[in-house]
Amino acid sequence: MKLSEAEITMKKTIEATQRSFNTIRTGRANASLLDKVMVDYYGAPTPLKSLTNISTPDASTIIIQPYDRGSMNLVEKAISMSDVGLTPSNDGSVIRLNIPPLTSDRRKELVKLAAKYAEEGKVSIRNIRRDTMEDIRKQEKNSEISKDESRDKQDNLQKLTSKYTAKIDELLIEKEKDITTV
Repeated sequence: MKLSEAEITMKKTIEATQRSFNTIRTGRANASLLDKVMVDYYGAPTPLKSLTNISTPDASTIIIQPYDRGSMNLVEKAISMSDVGLTPSNDGSVIRLNIPPLTSDRRKELVKLAAKYAEEGKVSIRNIRRDTMEDIRKQEKNSEISKDESRDKQDNLQKLTSKYTAKIDELLIEKEKDITTV
């Protein structure tokens, strides 16, 4: 893997970590809480956002309106079965999710979950570094590049790795603030 490819992959890892953070409830209504919810629609797992219009009229409510009213019960069941931790309330035309205020214990759990997602992102970045490092060493061994070039590439790779792990740390700090502020 080349350095440019490694950087692109690391950027994608940052984006994936950010998406994981977005699924963590912060006490405010946010449609991205439902990003991972899949509905068994005609036998095929389908993302909830593909089947519904999701809106947040206020800070403590998410309203879900299925495009197909026949899928209302399927959507409600998928939300209930998901790890979102919210109970849907169906009034026949829309499904409401009320976001309760977070308890201090629940906030601590969510901070731990965010830390877990951050660590997964860092591990992924370190794996990218390891694979790229192996490629650089192979190139040096096969005399495709000189020792100096190899050392320069390895130094640049380490700088990239440090930059992206620091970015994940920044995202984690930001998410922890979101979770812990009332």
